[in-house]
Amino acid sequence: MAQELKVTARRVVSVTLLDLQGDVTMFAEAELTRAYHAAVDAGARALVLNFAGTDYINSAGIAIIISLLTEARASGITLVICGLSSHYQKIFRMVGLTQYAEVFETEEAAVGELKSRSSEPA
Repeated sequence: MAQELKVTARRVVSVTLLDLQGDVTMFAEAELTRAYHAAVDAGARALVLNFAGTDYINSAGIAIIISLLTEARASGITLVICGLSSHYQKIFRMVGLTQYAEVFETEEAAVGELKSRSSEPA
């Protein structure tokens, strides 16, 4: 049975992390979209989808992620991914998601990169 997705938002300096716990399937759409919009409405401009607590992502889940990436890009929001297992890193590469979102091994690497970008002069 699928484990319902829970998304928890937290801030690390200027970066908002959305920690995903559970399965990313069609049943995750409302929760993931709600968490994303709540973060953006609170002023987040750099977000990390942290998949460290996720064991299962299906095609419907990938479609939800694509939708969020499309929306973020159109709004000028930086959205990156971290914490994927090597299996899902490979799948994200195969379906072309890595062309639209950078994938980092760890939360620290993702946050560090986004913090360095925010401190660069315009």
